[in-house]
Amino acid sequence: MKSISPLLAVSILMLMIACSTQKQPVATVETPKTYQARAPKTQNFDAKAFQSSQKTIIRWLGNAGFFINARGTTIMVDPLLKGFDMPLLITMPIEAKDVPRLDAVLITHSDNDHFSIPTLSDLAANTRAFHSVHYVDSLMKLQNWNSFGYDIGETFNVGQVRVTLTPADHAYQNHFPGATRFFKLEDFCGFWIETPDGTIWATGDSRLMDDHLQMEAPDAIFFDFSDSQWHFGLDGAVKIANAYPNAALLLCHWGSVSAPEMKEFNGDPEVLKKRVVNPKRIHVLAPGEPFTLKKKR
Repeated sequence: MKSISPLLAVSILMLMIACSTQKQPVATVETPKTYQARAPKTQNFDAKAFQSSQKTIIRWLGNAGFFINARGTTIMVDPLLKGFDMPLLITMPIEAKDVPRLDAVLITHSDNDHFSIPTLSDLAANTRAFHSVHYVDSLMKLQNWNSFGYDIGETFNVGQVRVTLTPADHAYQNHFPGATRFFKLEDFCGFWIETPDGTIWATGDSRLMDDHLQMEAPDAIFFDFSDSQWHFGLDGAVKIANAYPNAALLLCHWGSVSAPEMKEFNGDPEVLKKRVVNPKRIHVLAPGEPFTLKKKR
């Protein structure tokens, strides 16, 4: 039997728990409200986007993925370019097989919408190194990729870019019956990415933590605003946005997957704009659309 996505599994679990707590019998059943977020039309890019320049250019890849070209240092974060087990609403801005070179791929955790083995297998031949937490590194080594694992707070360099692992809390698996292992906080991370043109915070999937509100102000945030209990939730995302009122918010983890019943994929940018300080800094990028990073301070 084909296994289902971990995110779909946890959604089913939450529905089962909600149903089990209802009083029986139920006279009427209210149809749950659903909303399908949709990203703007994809803007394709090619090998030219990997050339060196005097800028740092960021492109959202759809889902939770990003491509960073920091003056010729090329990095992808959580790329999902093929092989996902849920229907997609977007076309990919570049195919994995067409990526000419990467200095690094950064992976925040092992969910298959972030750690995509089909995608990374195609990228491996042209990627210098993969970087993640120790647990994901152990999975990468099973694939014979050139990979490295780190502790939360540890720092490493990729060319002229400095990367530090930031904390995350996304251990929903421990609440799902039949989990194959016990997940620890050290199995999940975000990335603090210092480029010549500014600092990026790739938060990863996480519930809100105190540490998230006490960081140095970034210039841009890869911003997950889905209203899910195992993510920041909308209220938590607003707290983060308003804690760093000058940071550019590059929306992600939305508008890419056809799953209107799952909050994890369906943040609404218009709702976010009404609650965030300085809403003009919210960037609803199309997959593949270039964004030029600039220092805010």
